[in-house]
Amino acid sequence: MSAILPFFRYHPDPVASGSIREAAERCACCQRDRGWIYTATFYTALEVGGRFCPWCIADGSAAERFAGEFADSVGLDGVSEDVLHEVTRRTPGFRAWQDPHWLVHCQTAAAFVGEVGYAELAARPDALAQLRTEVRLHGWRDEAQLEQFLAHLGESATAMLFRCTVCGTHLAYVDAS
Repeated sequence: MSAILPFFRYHPDPVASGSIREAAERCACCQRDRGWIYTATFYTALEVGGRFCPWCIADGSAAERFAGEFADSVGLDGVSEDVLHEVTRRTPGFRAWQDPHWLVHCQTAAAFVGEVGYAELAARPDALAQLRTEVRLHGWRDEAQLEQFLAHLGESATAMLFRCTVCGTHLAYVDAS
């Protein structure tokens, strides 16, 4: 068992986000028990008899062998083919109530930080301002209602937090049941 997990540029802490956890489980791709297993989404039309180790995600062998993706390409408009391939086929995805999607900033994919509530979001004013703007664009006009909604993030709705890999700006989107 290797204690050092592979590094994922676009999901730097998949253990903290809950996408990878310690487990005595064989990888569906390499058939090895490496002490860690992936727990989030994988999209494929093939039958997969188990979950994947982080190493088979990082080297792309799981996505290639099972003709699948760990993240949807929705939202990744304008990124290079290399970045698109790395995010969808070589980066752990994450769980969300709705279909999870990746955010883009500075013409590249942002790094997924994790699911957060209002307190964590308020500590990142750039993400909170961007989220306010996004929510207004989706029809929220009443400022008091908007602030009430944001203040209760972490209850019936949550925010998915990202950080730009170029400039460090934080971004977020709302995920609700």
